[in-house]
Amino acid sequence: MTKRQSFDHMARWLEELRGHADKNIVVMLIGNKCDLGTLRAVPTEDAQEFAERENLYFMETSALEKTNVESAFMTILTEIYQIINKNSLTAGDGLDFVKSASLKGTRIIVPGQDSDHNARKSGCCMTS
Repeated sequence: MTKRQSFDHMARWLEELRGHADKNIVVMLIGNKCDLGTLRAVPTEDAQEFAERENLYFMETSALEKTNVESAFMTILTEIYQIINKNSLTAGDGLDFVKSASLKGTRIIVPGQDSDHNARKSGCCMTS
């Protein structure tokens, strides 16, 4: 939002991305540093218009103030989840691992954490 030159290069970067990425890629245009209103070089309307024209999600954020950062990630994750759920990926997409990677009923152990320790910590299955 504070550098017009970066915004002006977006069309070229997006073209490169789309030329090399999977056709089902989810893209979001994020205008960061919305906390620096006096230094704004790209009006919100310009960014929104570009996003609409290119069929992108759009959100303004401030990493410094943590404004809309989590919301941006959740928006992208939700859309990816919906794409996978709709089974819109075909076998030829090169993303077979996404279709076969179902976490339903799968236990995930985070490295460095003992599962027995976590059970005791939560008060579950404690012995006297």
